[in-house]
Amino acid sequence: MLSQNDTNTLRCERVDPPSGEEEAHAVEDFAYHRPVLQREVLELLQPKPGSLIVDGTCGGGGHTEALLESGADVLGLDQDPDAVQHVSERLAHFGRRLIVRQGNFRHAASVLDELGIRRIGGALLDLGVSSRQLEKAERGFSFVRNGPLDMRMDPRTTLTAAKIVNEYDEEELTRLFRELGEEPAARRIASLIVKMRKTAPIRETLPLARAIEKLVGRHGRQHPATQVFQALRMEVNDELGALEEGLRVLTARLAPGGRIAVITFHSLEDRIVKNFFRDHSREWLDKPEWPAPQRNPDYDLTLVTPKPAEPSEEEQRANPRSRSAKLRVAEKI
Repeated sequence: MLSQNDTNTLRCERVDPPSGEEEAHAVEDFAYHRPVLQREVLELLQPKPGSLIVDGTCGGGGHTEALLESGADVLGLDQDPDAVQHVSERLAHFGRRLIVRQGNFRHAASVLDELGIRRIGGALLDLGVSSRQLEKAERGFSFVRNGPLDMRMDPRTTLTAAKIVNEYDEEELTRLFRELGEEPAARRIASLIVKMRKTAPIRETLPLARAIEKLVGRHGRQHPATQVFQALRMEVNDELGALEEGLRVLTARLAPGGRIAVITFHSLEDRIVKNFFRDHSREWLDKPEWPAPQRNPDYDLTLVTPKPAEPSEEEQRANPRSRSAKLRVAEKI
């Protein structure tokens, strides 16, 4: 049984960052009560009564609540202090079975050490930005509501989107937009930003979004600034680095038979999870120059989902923002 600790969230489910009209609708009517792939998470994660599950992105507490109702205890982590406060208050009736702490899941090991917990029965990561973060203009995630170019999920960190936009050189911005945003017009947008900031620092979201829209034009429903804002957010929060480190940390803490489940919303995240699970589920490695296959030192998982689980048509109709979600699960051997 877990002990109650001081903690801090506003109710928000992890979602794929919406675009254009989709974002405008999302921030007006965000469905806090709709955790993505909840049925599939419970079926594939297989939480057991009394076991401890680490929900590394507890957000609004939707998945956390479902895990608690299944009988498992939960350590909920979130780097957003609003999320920590909300989950602590909303799910307080579960008492000592729930601990909520502010922190990135990449630091789960230090939290577990502090609590004296060596092994966990499972882990869940539900990646992406939250509806609540999009809705609050002052957080700087939205390109349809004006606010400061911030985008920090953890306000204790120092890197902001404004710092990136105003201080990265043109080559760095081009690389960022191309690699993390997969933006075809990366160089043109980077050049535009460098020209804009010569006149005055770029401090707010809407002037940047509108300048990008004017430069590249609008085609279809997706706002032209979508991929640039995604790249900035991912850089500010080191999202891919955190995912790589978090996968290693949480997998190392799993008890035999424990499972790790990850919900991703775009190809960069999914590729990291897919490759990590693949590399840790190969018992033997072989190369043409080797005289014989060698045992894989990282072999500690077996794949539960050779192909990712995806939302049903029914869920996509009920919650369009779930459409790009992919769930991958692996089990500790």
